[in-house]
Amino acid sequence: MPSNLADVERVVRIIAQTAIDNEQYFGELDAVVGDGDFGYSLARGFEKVLVEWDNLDRTDIATFLKKVALTITGRMGGTSGPIWGTGFLRAAGAVGPVSTVDGAGVVAMLRGAAEGIKARGKAEVGDKTLLDALVPAIDRLDAEVTAGSSAGQCIAAAAEAARKGAEDSRALQARRGRASYTGQRSIGEFDAGAVAIAVILEHISQLWTVGC
Repeated sequence: MPSNLADVERVVRIIAQTAIDNEQYFGELDAVVGDGDFGYSLARGFEKVLVEWDNLDRTDIATFLKKVALTITGRMGGTSGPIWGTGFLRAAGAVGPVSTVDGAGVVAMLRGAAEGIKARGKAEVGDKTLLDALVPAIDRLDAEVTAGSSAGQCIAAAAEAARKGAEDSRALQARRGRASYTGQRSIGEFDAGAVAIAVILEHISQLWTVGC
């Protein structure tokens, strides 16, 4: 499952467009037990990424991801900017200055992103955050890469795991962010960040047509 800079660019564009297209949906989910600004913040950050798209440094994969991170944190409000910016920054740190990564490298990038998000948000799986979809997706991707599955199969499996994680987030009590203030009232509601991860991965899977 090798990926070059063009593949990485393609994924980032899909993430950005998905965030913009789902601004209202993500905001409505967040408004149930949060402050309702998640969809707006995410869309504004990735909108800026697309505005600056042609100016982003593409020297190598890490440099590109770092520029995306800086663009996001400079525009995305609330807690989302630091969280998503850290994710992209840590992914860049995990891959280094290369032009191509294999499947194991992609997994390392995503694990780096997840660990960065954990540290920045002081959160773990089970706290009802985006990690409840992201970490299971990475674990499933890792298993598929190890099994030698095609790129399309790997992404589809990761999306499936993310969706299950998002669905399972309903049973959890929020322990981080504004939603944590609602206590047990958060049980039975989706976590907006977890749903966003699921929707993004599903869109990447749907739009992915290039094999290994």
